Amino acid sequence: MARTFGLVYTQHVLITNSTDVYDFCARAAKSEFVTVDTEFVREKTYWPVLCLIQIATRSEAVAIDPLATGINLQPVHDLMKNTSVLKVFHSASQDMQIMFNASGTLVEPVFDTQIAAMVSGYGDQPAYATLVQQIVGESIDKRSQMTDWTRRPLTDNQVEYAIGDVTHLVDVYDRLFEQLNVSGRASWAHEEMGHLRDLDLYNIEPRDLWRKVRLRRPTRRALAVLREITEWREINAQTRNIPKGWVCRDEALAEIAMNSPQTSAALERVRGINERFAHGRDGEALLDAVKVGLELPDDECPDPEKGNPPLRGHETLVALLQALLKLRSDENGVAAQLIANRKELDRIATEEDPDIRTLSGWRREIYGADAIALKRGEIALTADGPTVRVVTA
Repeated sequence: MARTFGLVYTQHVLITNSTDVYDFCARAAKSEFVTVDTEFVREKTYWPVLCLIQIATRSEAVAIDPLATGINLQPVHDLMKNTSVLKVFHSASQDMQIMFNASGTLVEPVFDTQIAAMVSGYGDQPAYATLVQQIVGESIDKRSQMTDWTRRPLTDNQVEYAIGDVTHLVDVYDRLFEQLNVSGRASWAHEEMGHLRDLDLYNIEPRDLWRKVRLRRPTRRALAVLREITEWREINAQTRNIPKGWVCRDEALAEIAMNSPQTSAALERVRGINERFAHGRDGEALLDAVKVGLELPDDECPDPEKGNPPLRGHETLVALLQALLKLRSDENGVAAQLIANRKELDRIATEEDPDIRTLSGWRREIYGADAIALKRGEIALTADGPTVRVVTA
């Protein structure tokens, strides 16, 4: 029996048939909100294997087994897109990706307790167990944390552990929702959660993934090759349903993009590429992708990120901006990462009028305006924080 703030769940139910799925989801659809979590594995596959879906209302908590023979999950998908029911997650994007893969539709509306906590003074990306300890006053039993969720039957301890993630989440949500309303920061949190509705986060295009592989001082031609071979790797991994690192690691892709091997023998000399791969079908297909990149017209090759030339004292200015960021983060009880990241600080330091989130809305109010003033020398940092000084003509 799991006890939360005034809520008692008399039983934890493992659902393994379609009738019970339908009945529970019909009841849950009448709730103001549900808390949701998933258990999945993907160590040996490209596509995550959804092993368990945990859902709680204020009166019920269940774990639904997607691996049960003949089970119909359509009622769960309908609940996830029911706009009358708020779905509460902790660190929502990964679970939402899983649900998107399973249903092809976006979960909405959504409340992410990690984002709410970052706005409410709980630090950068607080872990779920940390929030449960700080808000609920309980420690999560982690003995089942590394379990193999694909194995059946599930034990009572596994089910208890999995459902505990959504029963505690009810209390975490209640407390954070209250704090946001008292602090007047509900709009801040909802603005951040709005990014979770961006379909581009979940509907990944293999053609665009080259940007995630880092090259040192890339040329346009190297980026053209990288784009082709990265797309090939992604589609290969998807088709075979294996981790993309099993096809070819990022480090090998980067070296291939920079050196453009055109024969099996040259490909074999790339670190991480073995003889069997280089002289097999994968090696042949990879070399074909390299050739496409090499033959692409110049005006169709990607542009390297040139950025703006650093200002004099660029690194010193960034260090001052970081110090100001920490000060404003501590003063306002908002995670620094939510206000600005390193790339945004670089852009403030090097660009005249950067179009970034830090310089708009609530971020500008608590930090962005002062960051610009610091850059212009209108305020200075002392041991007591930023101090305004007169700017002479």
